[in-house]
Amino acid sequence: MAEKDENLTLPKATVSKLIKEMLPEDVRCSNDTRDLILECCVEFIQLISSEANEVANKENKKTISADHVIKALTALGFEEYIGDVTDVLDKHKSEASEKTKGTRRLENLGIPPEQLLREQQMLFARAKSALQTSQQGIPTDGSAPSN
Repeated sequence: MAEKDENLTLPKATVSKLIKEMLPEDVRCSNDTRDLILECCVEFIQLISSEANEVANKENKKTISADHVIKALTALGFEEYIGDVTDVLDKHKSEASEKTKGTRRLENLGIPPEQLLREQQMLFARAKSALQTSQQGIPTDGSAPSN
């Protein structure tokens, strides 16, 4: 298990960027300090994940939900973060909902899937023909080839 834990880390560039964004411009962070913060982040994630897993197990759930993470934060004494976590969760749900709405646009067009497929195949055929024509040196606009 110890060997597995040694392989768990976060991207150093990402952590460095986060640290840099949080510090005033005239303050620097040494490599040792950055590495220490990185290790603390990994430890924090493992702690929260482990506690959330325990919460999920107590509820006979095999999947950890956001609610389990929030309960884990409370159990570990990190109640002050719950507001921020809830805000981020709400924002994530909103963004995910917007992405889903975008995929429903095709459904709302009222065009049968078979017709959409035929139109797609026709567009692919046109594109393939245009590519083959351009590779042969024949202009696609109807003008004579240039020498």
